[in-house]
Amino acid sequence: MNKKLLFSFLTILGTVVSMKAQRNELGIRLGMSNLVGDIGKTNYILQQPLDLNRVSDLGFPFYGGILYRFNFNPHQTVRLDLGYNQVQFSDKAAKEEYRRNRNSFGKNNIYEASLVFEYNFFPVNNEQMSMVSPYIFGGIGGVMFDAPKATVRHDFRRNSDGVAQAPIDELDFVTTTEYSLGKKTVAQIPFGVGLKYKFNHGWAIFAEATFRYALTDQLDHSKVLSKDVVSNYNAEILSPNTGGSLLETGNYYIVSKEREASIINRRALGDTESRDWMNTFSIGLTYSFGRPPCYCD
Repeated sequence: MNKKLLFSFLTILGTVVSMKAQRNELGIRLGMSNLVGDIGKTNYILQQPLDLNRVSDLGFPFYGGILYRFNFNPHQTVRLDLGYNQVQFSDKAAKEEYRRNRNSFGKNNIYEASLVFEYNFFPVNNEQMSMVSPYIFGGIGGVMFDAPKATVRHDFRRNSDGVAQAPIDELDFVTTTEYSLGKKTVAQIPFGVGLKYKFNHGWAIFAEATFRYALTDQLDHSKVLSKDVVSNYNAEILSPNTGGSLLETGNYYIVSKEREASIINRRALGDTESRDWMNTFSIGLTYSFGRPPCYCD
């Protein structure tokens, strides 16, 4: 009896795995991504994301990714995307005169992952030699990118020998700032349209336009958040009341925070309440491993 149950279980498991294998697609895609933010161009489509004048500084914009599709039926698909974007942003290429005069530029390395639902208008995932179908998709995901950080150092005046001098008043000390980059992860909302062509039963090529609304305004390094500011206070002269740096007490501390707020405001470009977009135009190739799908009950 136990052998019959075991055989039945293995038979059912093998059937389920076989059915799932019929519906799996694995593939790669390549393309180019562009940012729409506070620096650089602002058009969402037909943007040339390459600034030929700064190739030596910024490199070439690039998108590369892998994907996995599970086809529920000939029309409906769930897809997992993993991708890498090397994007650039340059005011020199912008249409707005004030941006060109500002002449800010930079690049970012952005890794993205997303889970999306696809709907094919024709049964392209069915069993046939070839078929073409447009499709739409939308989902949710995340992006990991290089975000700007700041280290602010508050120090005493120094004499010619480099010895710290006691401040005369609350403004009599020096504040310097050093910027760096650190990894940060935020959510993103991907959606878009594509065209899929299936051929030779198991192979498919597709072209796609993907629009990602990122829940951050930092993809173009246009803003430093207050939580990403690290404050250092020189402790060569101590407060007799607290035992810590004199600059961390009283009006000295108040002025130091005012200076940090001013640094954050001066560093911010454009609309600080906006969010960035990252848009990708790509082509891809997938292979359906296992037998062609039958979608049988």
